Amino acid sequence: MPVSDRRVSLCGSCAENYTVASVVPDIRRVLFNAAGGECRMNLNTFNQERIVLIAAVLVMLFAAIALPGFLNASNLISIVRSISVLGILALGMAIVIIGRGIDLSMVAIMAMSVAWYLQMLHTGYGEAEALLLVLVAVIFIGAVNGFLVAYADVPPIFVTLASGLFVFGFVRSQIIPSDAVTVPAGHWLETLGAYRLAGIPVDVFVFFALAAASFVFLRFTKWGRYVYYAGDNPVAARNIGIPVRPMLVLRYVLSALLSFIAGMLTAASLLSIQTRVINSNLLYDVILVTVIGGIGLSGGKGGVRNVLIGAALIGILLNVMTIANISLLFQNLIKSTILLAAIILDGWLNPRDEQTAQQGDI
Repeated sequence: MPVSDRRVSLCGSCAENYTVASVVPDIRRVLFNAAGGECRMNLNTFNQERIVLIAAVLVMLFAAIALPGFLNASNLISIVRSISVLGILALGMAIVIIGRGIDLSMVAIMAMSVAWYLQMLHTGYGEAEALLLVLVAVIFIGAVNGFLVAYADVPPIFVTLASGLFVFGFVRSQIIPSDAVTVPAGHWLETLGAYRLAGIPVDVFVFFALAAASFVFLRFTKWGRYVYYAGDNPVAARNIGIPVRPMLVLRYVLSALLSFIAGMLTAASLLSIQTRVINSNLLYDVILVTVIGGIGLSGGKGGVRNVLIGAALIGILLNVMTIANISLLFQNLIKSTILLAAIILDGWLNPRDEQTAQQGDI
């Protein structure tokens, strides 16, 4: 079939199909708007955003009325601070999911990279040397994840699950002698964790700075738009000349770097890093924030705004359940129910078309 006659669908939520030849000159103008690369005709994400935003407001109002101390300044700061680390991880997860992937190694990279960094400081490594080694390792892990998904065609759910387990097992058995590694006295992380601007921890400002950077990346750069194109239809994106595989590797590298930053902020806040956090529910909370915020699991949909809304709802909900002294068992039950409902809602609002389904699940 001639290229000019081959029909492709570059936007699963649009009803029209376009030929490759006709799409190339006007792909950005016709299919995607300037506000984040999302299809102009896609109102489903907006509707989900509105539902989640209303839910967050209602939960907050209920907590303000029913739970004494919820509106205390210290508690509100605690909510925002907890949202910050969760939100940074969700930013990385969102970039990967928009490009039709998933990264289950984020929490392992977060914990083990920072633990190794702190351990090197304790054993006499210089600051610059330790930081450089860890950054190289983090980028390498992200690149390996992306390479195996992009070039070896291994499903990302298996690649990142295996790499996360490997990173934890290798670092914990060969490098870290204990489950927790403390921040050395007088280290800049200690100063960072104690710093307040107008009473607000620095974590919050770092989160919003990274959210702004992610927004600019997705909205105003061609590489960000490539994320949406490849996520919506990787075959069509490759046919029109987009470097789908290199961009996929880049997404996993960005995810790994954001995980490392989240780990550094965690260490600054707690003055230590606990490697057993990978056995916690943090990874599921990250996925919950991403999905419930409106990032479409089918790829090519969503943006930073979805992460902010999802993080707000989950952060408030977790705080409410803690103040209400709800047991961890029931907290997990509630969160798993919300996650399941969000996945069902995503499947209903963002159905896979025939071309999308042929690409396989994430």
